[in-house]
Amino acid sequence: MTPKIIALAGKGGTGKTTTSALLIKYLISRKMTPILAVDADANANLNELLGLDIDMTIGEIRKDLKGDLPMGMTRDQFMEMKIQQAIIEESGFDLLVMGQPDGPGCYCSANQYLAMSMDRLADNYKYIIVDNEAGMEHLSRLNLRSIDYLLIVSDPSARGILTARRIAEITAPLGLEVKNKYLIVNRTPTPLSPELEAKINEAVAESDLPLGGIFPSSDELIQQEITGGSYLELSEEVPMLKTAFAAFDKIFAE
Repeated sequence: MTPKIIALAGKGGTGKTTTSALLIKYLISRKMTPILAVDADANANLNELLGLDIDMTIGEIRKDLKGDLPMGMTRDQFMEMKIQQAIIEESGFDLLVMGQPDGPGCYCSANQYLAMSMDRLADNYKYIIVDNEAGMEHLSRLNLRSIDYLLIVSDPSARGILTARRIAEITAPLGLEVKNKYLIVNRTPTPLSPELEAKINEAVAESDLPLGGIFPSSDELIQQEITGGSYLELSEEVPMLKTAFAAFDKIFAE
């Protein structure tokens, strides 16, 4: 099967990882599986929101490949074995973590190995979710030339929404083919202020970035994160989950 690629983007601290975790829960609940979740942020914490421990990352595999290989094993065979060991297998989804870069500011080799890993694994999944670092350049380096759904996450600020618009505008110059892109405004106050609503409406009207959803701040999600509980264990009756799931229903029905 050819998987659908869902990528998350946005400036740091907007809630991309939270949205990724909610998206995994949504796809599982709708039987839209199997899923490969890729934590492509060097500051990996998607596993924490899913209640999972990491044993191995792509960055660590890259270091292992620099050493001596087992006798009779090619570099490709060794890499494939290590990738299989790095995959965290769960019910309905698997998780693969990029981990730390090669050195200060350098993600080149780790990116290359992550891209190769995704190429090898892609046909096993219906959906691939990529929780990206801040910005968009990283996606272009992962060989994700065709993205089915790009969810650009913003916090409830004028600067966050402006950044989301800029990210949407640079997909073409980066050579990325994005079939569907949506703005997700996260952690909004309830009720929504007229000023914030006007900023959101302005961004949607003046850019090629339809509104995918407005997700309110949630005490239940904050509590779950503080206690180290998995978002997958949250009840679908939690108001924030109801809002997010309704937004995802609309996005993936189109």
